Amino acid sequence: MSVTPELIREALSRVAIPDGKDLISADLVRAIQVDGSVVRFVIEAPSPEIARLMEPVRKAAEAVVADLPGVTQASAALTAHGPAAAPPKGLKIGGHPKPQAGSLKPPGVARILAIGSGKGGVGKSTVSSNLAVALARAGRRVGLLDGDIHGPSQPRMMGVSQKPESPDGQTILPLTAHGVTLMSIGLMLPEDKAVVWRGPMLMGALQQMLGQVAWGDLDVLIVDLPPGTGDVAMTLCQKAQVSGAIVVSTPQDVALLDARKALDMFDTLKTPVLGLIENMAVFTCPHCGGQSHIFGSGGTVAEAEARGIPLLAQLPLDLDTRLAGDGGVPIAAGDGPMADAYAVLASRLIEGGMA
Repeated sequence: MSVTPELIREALSRVAIPDGKDLISADLVRAIQVDGSVVRFVIEAPSPEIARLMEPVRKAAEAVVADLPGVTQASAALTAHGPAAAPPKGLKIGGHPKPQAGSLKPPGVARILAIGSGKGGVGKSTVSSNLAVALARAGRRVGLLDGDIHGPSQPRMMGVSQKPESPDGQTILPLTAHGVTLMSIGLMLPEDKAVVWRGPMLMGALQQMLGQVAWGDLDVLIVDLPPGTGDVAMTLCQKAQVSGAIVVSTPQDVALLDARKALDMFDTLKTPVLGLIENMAVFTCPHCGGQSHIFGSGGTVAEAEARGIPLLAQLPLDLDTRLAGDGGVPIAAGDGPMADAYAVLASRLIEGGMA
């Protein structure tokens, strides 16, 4: 009998936690991955303080899953999410940008790669985080800047919640997760705090996250752009010497309408488009194995052909990818078909001199 996520959850429902519930009823299990006889999953504690007390629970969870028929190895990662603390004292985030004659490109960064889309909901941030991790696993020195200031999601997807430090109130020390150097406005504000800023404040924040963050020496800095064609994307492309852009879309006609606007924006701003990524291309049913093209098929492929630009990848609509992102361990950090797909994408960019 092959092991399934359902069997794993059933086994984990027998692992008690200190408050009397179990791991499943308390909704603490994330990102279950089954690779043949090897099982990996994440236990997400409510807070770092509780996580420090849950090592016995983690070991018990690994043991109960390892005892399942067909499982030869079980590995559980213990993580925690908590609200981001206030910025370091004396460090103000946002505000109008300062006059600056030179480029916004950080010293030591060889390439800046922008990941954009014409609309939200196409998986651009998921692609950004997983591509960053895949490039890091391939040996590149990678940074990830969450440029979606109104809706930052990279702290959750990368599994970090600590506040960055600023020893002098000016220089910001970024965090590191899964081999990637990371900065996001979401690390500086409480998770449920809305960023209600007009354009000049957004530009000030972008200027700070490029110019005041100690990025160090990087082969590539990936910038997860906000949806659309607004101020952040324009400023980045005009002032930061962006090496190239990748546009993410689903095959759906409505998504492609907006992806064309993103392509036109990059063309207007003289930013080379390195290629298109078709996300959510197909869904494979985990029960029957049947495939469904939920968002249509072929649209992004046809768009790439019509424009004469590369189709860099076709990525499926995948439940484990979503669970991994919610759990703070990107799917590219593990093993399996989706990790392999991102590894191929990373290899293609490296071989083409783009990353």
